[in-house]
Amino acid sequence: MTKGSALHQRLFACGVLLGIVAEQMVLFAVPLLIFQDTEEVSALGFAYAIEWLPALLAYPFAGLLADRDGGSRLFSVVTAGRGVVLTGALIGCLAAPSLLTPILMTSGALLSLLMAPVRMSVEKVVPQLAKGTELAKIQGLVQSMEVSAMAVGPALAMLGVAFIDKVWLLGGAAAIFFAGAACWLPLPRGLRSPGSGGAREILAELRLGWSLLAGSRPLVLLASLNFSINLVFATVLAANAALVTGVFHAPESSFALLNICIGVLGIVNLLVIPLVLRRVDVRMLGVFGLALLCACLLLIGFADSMLLYAPAFVAAMVGVTYFNVFNRTQRIKVLPEEHLGKVMGPFYLLNMMALPIAGLLVAGSGNDVSPQRLVLVLAIALTGFGAIMLPLTVRAFGLAIAAREETLVGATAE
Repeated sequence: MTKGSALHQRLFACGVLLGIVAEQMVLFAVPLLIFQDTEEVSALGFAYAIEWLPALLAYPFAGLLADRDGGSRLFSVVTAGRGVVLTGALIGCLAAPSLLTPILMTSGALLSLLMAPVRMSVEKVVPQLAKGTELAKIQGLVQSMEVSAMAVGPALAMLGVAFIDKVWLLGGAAAIFFAGAACWLPLPRGLRSPGSGGAREILAELRLGWSLLAGSRPLVLLASLNFSINLVFATVLAANAALVTGVFHAPESSFALLNICIGVLGIVNLLVIPLVLRRVDVRMLGVFGLALLCACLLLIGFADSMLLYAPAFVAAMVGVTYFNVFNRTQRIKVLPEEHLGKVMGPFYLLNMMALPIAGLLVAGSGNDVSPQRLVLVLAIALTGFGAIMLPLTVRAFGLAIAAREETLVGATAE
């Protein structure tokens, strides 16, 4: 690794970390502010659904933007835009406290819309920074940065609320977004796809992305598995604030401590995952991650106190971390780099469809079905579905990667 590439990897990781730290501060403050303002679990569910719906529409177009831009500049511009949104939300909440919930829901939708290009930029830049065996390590780094931010973000939020009102956390998160945007400015733009931006060309590229995705059996299987995982875990996340402070009657600090514990384990995994990958195939890491996730979701469904719920919630996120190393590493190996954004946009759309659905499930269940009982039913279904789909997915990726490697070797020989 050259000195320049090492610097780029550090700036890349720093930008990702700061962006997700800001997200975590928002995720700490907004659910608590909305729940305190409305005292209704259904409001949290609707807020979660509204927050994610715009991202679904944005992902395919965000993938095209990432292909045309190369990733790095798009990340900086959009991340700065998220800072502007939060600045506006802070001003609105201070000027009109009676409209706090609508303002936060609107800003959540805008942040979700801008999140899609951020995710696509990361997907685009990762293969530019690492090749071959280094790819899994970089993907592990990205996943660990995301989880580590869960320690830093809530810790900063807890420190902040000791001195200021929670609404001011929006301003702190905005400043961190601006810092994250600056980190990626020195990164090279990488491979870009030229395009005029005409409506006909955009539609043609969207069709190409969907056709490449539909024609890849391993990606279709992985997308269905990701959807089912996201549906169950997003249900937990949508109801988390209500479960912690309402069902288990724990203080707000417990809500933050959950995420801090997850983040601390993320920092540990940052060191552990590269060592594990030297001895364990990434596919086995994915199997272990999904098994751990399912077991912990079942425990969450049965939990009768914070003493059981908290460790199960934290360990479930660790399971997600391990599974996502497999998830992110394998999908990149079966796609040509020039079409990565076109395919990953629809792929993310299918994955993220589960998030607003989960929010609507929590909102619609109301008093008839408790969020915890809903999680239990979905966790049982995920355990059965995963036991069938994961072996099929692993096998499909093995065949597709082997076939792609043979094609590349043949092209080199010619």
